[in-house]
Amino acid sequence: MAEDIQKGDCCSPGGSDLSHEKRLGWHEYFMSVAHLISRRATCTRGHIGAVLVRDNNILSTGYNGAPSGLPHCNETTCKIYRSTHPDGTVEENCVNTIHAEINAIAQAAKHGVSIKDADIYITASPCIHCLKVLINVGIKTVYYDKPYKIDNISELLRLSGVKLVQVHVETV
Repeated sequence: MAEDIQKGDCCSPGGSDLSHEKRLGWHEYFMSVAHLISRRATCTRGHIGAVLVRDNNILSTGYNGAPSGLPHCNETTCKIYRSTHPDGTVEENCVNTIHAEINAIAQAAKHGVSIKDADIYITASPCIHCLKVLINVGIKTVYYDKPYKIDNISELLRLSGVKLVQVHVETV
């Protein structure tokens, strides 16, 4: 069993010792998976990946893009709308794109997978709209790699008690 393997044991098929290779920790592993998932994104403005996790098990994944079966955006069909926050900052979003976090939640719901008490790994910190949904579905910790408009979500984080933790990984 894998739990019985001690550091330095020969465990590869050819009998060679792999102990010199650094094994990924859980945070690095799940964030690396999120980066891999982001490569499926169809949004022309950014590729974001999300992984819902509970007890070190992947529950669901999502990436940003058009709804299933609908045309993807390209440089000429991307429909941007602008909204203004109370502090005057302007946010731009695409009408066609569903964000990675929402897609991960939708995939879990579609397949009947409970995400109660799950955490989420996202390649970028969530927008304010996604954070509101993450709060509503009970996500307590959001792990992210790159910051995205964190000032816009700081008050919501404080009020909700959701933890935002940066996990930076080198992508291949």
